[in-house]
Amino acid sequence: MQLLTTLLVAVTAVQAHYTFPRLVVNGKSEEADWSATRRTKNAESKTGVLSATSPDIRCYSSQNAAKIMTVPAGSTIHYISTQQVNHPGPTQYYLAKVPEGKSASNWDGSGNVWFKIHTTKPTMDKNKQLTWPAQNEYVLTNATIPAATPDGEYLLRAEQIALHMAMQANGAQFYLACTQIKITGGGNGTPGPLVALPGAYKTNDPGILVNLGTIQPDSYVPPGPAVWSG
Repeated sequence: MQLLTTLLVAVTAVQAHYTFPRLVVNGKSEEADWSATRRTKNAESKTGVLSATSPDIRCYSSQNAAKIMTVPAGSTIHYISTQQVNHPGPTQYYLAKVPEGKSASNWDGSGNVWFKIHTTKPTMDKNKQLTWPAQNEYVLTNATIPAATPDGEYLLRAEQIALHMAMQANGAQFYLACTQIKITGGGNGTPGPLVALPGAYKTNDPGILVNLGTIQPDSYVPPGPAVWSG
C-alpha cells in the first residue's frame, strides 16, 4: 500500500508539471515537438527550474534544435503545453537577436541581449482567488511579435512561473522553452531594455518571492525588465 501511495504521488507530481515543446505562429504549429524549439532538460521529468539565478533560467535546454522557424513580425504566437498549465503565475515572452556571424541553431544567448515582449498579470475571481490568463489551459497565452522588431535570427524564450510555493525562497518554479526563429518583414525598432539571463532575476524579487494569498492583483510585479512593444 505504501508503495502504491508513493507511486500515485509521483504520477500526480509529473502530471502537475509541463513543458512547451511546440511553437504556434498565426495558428500554424511547429512541424513537430522539439523541431525548432530546443529540447529542455525536463522533457521527461517535467520539473521546473527552481533557482532564478541558475544558468538553466535562460533556456533550460539539453540540446539545440535542428530547425529555424520563420516568424513574420506582427505575428500572434503561443506555445502548446504537454499538460494543463494549472499552477498560478505569469507567462512571459522574451527575444534575443543572434549576433552577426552566428546562427540561431547554435548561439547560446549569453550576455545582455534579451528583451521582454509580453507578460501577464492576475485578476480576482468571484471567490476572491487570483486567476491568471490561460491557467488550466493546454496552451500558453498569446503574444505578439512587435511589428517594429528588426529582421534577423532570434531566440524566442517563453516562461511560465509557477507561484504556488513561492512564499519561500527558491519555491517558485520556472517552466521554459526557447525556439530558434527567423523574423521577417520587421521594422527599425530599437528593442530594450536588454538584460542577461541569468542576471535579470533575483531570488527575492517581489514577483518571485511572493505569497499569493496576501496580495491584490494590481500589486503583483512580474520579474524582469519592462515590456518592449515597439
